[in-house]
Amino acid sequence: MKKSLQQEIKQAHQKSAKPMLWVAMISMTMMFAGLTSAYVVSRSRTDWVSFILPSAFNISTVLIVFSSLTFFMAKNFIKKGNSQVTTIFLVLTLLLGLGFVYFQFDGFSQLYKEGLYFAGDQSTVKSSFVYGITIAHLLHIFAGIIVLIVVLFNHIFKKYSASNYLGLELGAIFWHFVDVVWIYLFFFFYFVR
Repeated sequence: MKKSLQQEIKQAHQKSAKPMLWVAMISMTMMFAGLTSAYVVSRSRTDWVSFILPSAFNISTVLIVFSSLTFFMAKNFIKKGNSQVTTIFLVLTLLLGLGFVYFQFDGFSQLYKEGLYFAGDQSTVKSSFVYGITIAHLLHIFAGIIVLIVVLFNHIFKKYSASNYLGLELGAIFWHFVDVVWIYLFFFFYFVR
């Protein structure tokens, strides 16, 4: 009796996990839609100063795309029961995610060296938006890196298998989501000057 109740609770949790994640991602999408809408409206201001994105953001974009590919490969290999290759792709995903963060901060450094600040007398409306929106995205990336670390540890401690990989799948969905958000933001900043 006790085991069946625990199994029912586990099954209910598994059924609700994906919908809860989708609700969270929809709310995050709405937040970024609001921020980019405010950016578009603010472009009509007389004190709007346009500038080119730092080159470090190009590198970070390439890294985030590759990190999605490696997480996708990790999920495929866990489905096939190949634990060793899954580990390799999860570690690569984590390293690429950390590389993304590094180049985001390098991009901030490039903006700062060009005299484009987040706040203060020397900041511009556009630079404040670029910093603010990018920092908001980085907070989600930090959450994604924590998720990656948890997924990696769970995998190392054999909590996933070819028939039970929900945690890894949820982590992959969230990671792909933050990747897509950055790609959207990158092209948005690139084309909407």
